[in-house]
Amino acid sequence: MTRRVTRRLQSGFTLLEVLVAMAIFAIVAYMAYGGLDAVLRQQQALEASAGRLRAVQFAVRQLSTDFGQIQPRSVREELGEGWKPALVADGRDLDSAELTRAGWSNPLGRHRSTLQRVAYRVEEGVLIRTYWAVLDRLLEQQEFESELLDGVESFELRFLDASGEWVDQWPAPDLADDTPLLPRAVEIVLLLNDWGEITRIMEIPG
Repeated sequence: MTRRVTRRLQSGFTLLEVLVAMAIFAIVAYMAYGGLDAVLRQQQALEASAGRLRAVQFAVRQLSTDFGQIQPRSVREELGEGWKPALVADGRDLDSAELTRAGWSNPLGRHRSTLQRVAYRVEEGVLIRTYWAVLDRLLEQQEFESELLDGVESFELRFLDASGEWVDQWPAPDLADDTPLLPRAVEIVLLLNDWGEITRIMEIPG
């Protein structure tokens, strides 16, 4: 009886069997890690794509809101020497466009206008929105900037005048004195380095 128990206790895995088992375990673990890594990479790519989609949608929605609510309200020049049109856009300036818009929400009930002066420009591939707390601002008036979207290669605007012609500048230099203060429509073209061209056309209420 004692000899049988001793033989059972002495029986076990050989070194070769242990090495084979370890090799199989290593292969399975490597394959499992590779599959997990692929899943994690795919999840990260999906999250990045979803984040980019949200950023693009937010920027386009902000542009559409601002340009869709343009109001014919000119503002005083910072130095008080004249007036800026309700909408001014010239590619030669730092700002691609500056405009007066309605619908500035006032949840805190502050004593201010519901009109807002905003401006857009592209700087180092970033679309920047600027606004001021007052319409007729002074030179030292504080401005508030927010970066709406990165990866922007260009930001272009076109305007539909009263005669049905598209112009790249507003007010156009050859407009007559009786020309309306605002165009009939605005075309916004965003060129992104990953999504290509995005175009929106907004009719201006008049």
